[in-house]
Amino acid sequence: MTYWLLANSKAGDGQRGRGFWLEHLATAGIAAPECRDIDDDQWPAEVRAGDVVMMAGGDGSANFGARVCLERHAVLAVLPSGTANDFARNVGLPEDPDELCRLISCGASRRLDIASFGDRVFLNVAHVGLGTLPARESGGIAKKVLGRFTYVAELVRRLNARRGFRAEIRCGKGYVRGRWLSIAVANGAYFGGGHEIPGAAPDDGNLEVVAVRPRPLAQLLLTFVMVRLNREAPTRTSTLVHLKGKQCSVHTRKPKTVTADGDIAGKTPLDVSCQYQSLQVIAP
Repeated sequence: MTYWLLANSKAGDGQRGRGFWLEHLATAGIAAPECRDIDDDQWPAEVRAGDVVMMAGGDGSANFGARVCLERHAVLAVLPSGTANDFARNVGLPEDPDELCRLISCGASRRLDIASFGDRVFLNVAHVGLGTLPARESGGIAKKVLGRFTYVAELVRRLNARRGFRAEIRCGKGYVRGRWLSIAVANGAYFGGGHEIPGAAPDDGNLEVVAVRPRPLAQLLLTFVMVRLNREAPTRTSTLVHLKGKQCSVHTRKPKTVTADGDIAGKTPLDVSCQYQSLQVIAP
């Protein structure tokens, strides 16, 4: 078995790069992993079944590692170094780097769902609408200073300027249509820098759709506060719709940008299916 280490130097504030993780991995007994550059398109062919692919970066880097592991039947280990790190929350990875590296060293793993659409996959979430803006427009100094709060700041800045878009949503036995501000198709409980879907899990074989209607800012904020306080995702309100199922689709009147795990992934229509526990991941 080989340990592979790939670090995204552009992730997060740049403080958790290759050198940072090499030090902590060595302390945990993984002294000389095979280090490669993410931009190197040759290394995936060298990965063998059962190898551990360690991705240091954000959710986009974790997505890339997942695709390699699915193809090569390897084990994914995520070293959270990005802005949002929603995948780390979804699987309960330790925040302490030494504890996480010990977890990798002892080989503790579980199998997680993967969401697939076309020839792509996502671990956390695909967005249509307002939720795509952070991936498309935020970054630079603001992203490094504000961290994951950049996502919230970008959304708040744009809320009053958006009338929404028309779309039909199908998920499981549920169907809704209308005008929407944002549609998120999630593969776990956390997305968008820490927003939580109570009761969701990354290994239950289901996708979660959270769709938000255009409403005044005060009403939107009140809805999200109530969801957090009640610890329960409402099935349907005048502001928010929550659907659940193994397959989901979002069809819009005009093509809309789709982002997956924080990266631009194409245009609507978006047709997603859940691949039950198809990925082996280092996790508690």
